[in-house]
Amino acid sequence: MSETFKAVLLEQGEEKVSASVTDVDVDALPEGDVTVAVEYSTINYKDGLVVNGNVGRLVREFPHVPGIDFAGTVERSDNAAYAPGDKVVLTGWRVGEAHWGGLAQKARVKADWLVPLPDGLTTQQAMAVGTAGFTSMLCVDALEAHGLTPDRGEVLVTGGAGGVGSVAIAILAKLGYTVVTSSGRRELDDYLKGLGASEVIDRADLSEAESRPLERERWAGCVDAVAGKTLATVLAQMKYGGSVAACGLAGGNILETTVLPFLLRGVNILGIDSVMQPQENRARIWQRIAGDLPLDKLDAMTSVAPLGAVPDLAKSILAGGVRGRTVIDVNA
Repeated sequence: MSETFKAVLLEQGEEKVSASVTDVDVDALPEGDVTVAVEYSTINYKDGLVVNGNVGRLVREFPHVPGIDFAGTVERSDNAAYAPGDKVVLTGWRVGEAHWGGLAQKARVKADWLVPLPDGLTTQQAMAVGTAGFTSMLCVDALEAHGLTPDRGEVLVTGGAGGVGSVAIAILAKLGYTVVTSSGRRELDDYLKGLGASEVIDRADLSEAESRPLERERWAGCVDAVAGKTLATVLAQMKYGGSVAACGLAGGNILETTVLPFLLRGVNILGIDSVMQPQENRARIWQRIAGDLPLDKLDAMTSVAPLGAVPDLAKSILAGGVRGRTVIDVNA
């Protein structure tokens, strides 16, 4: 009898894509030179899209195992870079979209897609970071590379209650920045201040306000996971020479603005892509995470759920109902 493992499996029906937790044959795993016994995965916004009916048609071939992140232990390796027993992390590379992902007890991938688990992090903590936290660190790293320092003034984090926002607040606060965040869930103000935000503003102040091409300068930098009208307002409020690290589009992919912030204030938009980051930079960013993210704050923003909860969590994250980071224990 062949070996099986539990996984979230997407199947294409006549009218829709359905998701269920089921047993999958090991022989069905895709090609790759490293097989990993997955310990933890996570739920990101993109996972919500894929699991909840394949919104946006990110997945083109079925059956499919979703999950853009995973951490676990190497079970078998045909690549000299890894040996059985090694702890590894994977984010990006379109795993969970074009390649079977980590919402399963086993995964088989290319060795080049893996990163050794950084010292000081457990596999559960690595998944509490996941793509969201990796993106947050990329944003902070890019802002600092473009001149951001704590003495420049306030740094805005939009969508603070989400995964990217929560981790960004915690990192920036630890590094000594004065962090202001926006949120539409004011009942989470204490949570956000506990992560390190000095002030919480209503997201409507950014997303619904009538803004002019240039407004009073306030923000020295910004981590923006919202885009849309929010980003247009933020750009008009940036300080001279300030930068926005743009990493998401929860508020829509249309940006209606003028060139005035760029021409008259030297404002920069820094595009942040976490999916195809080169291996060398990916490893460097994970090392920064291990050093710059306070683990007590990470634990405070993290909840753990079993594999069977994934279909419901996918709906919840799209509806804005998930706070911080949700780790999936694939063996629970």
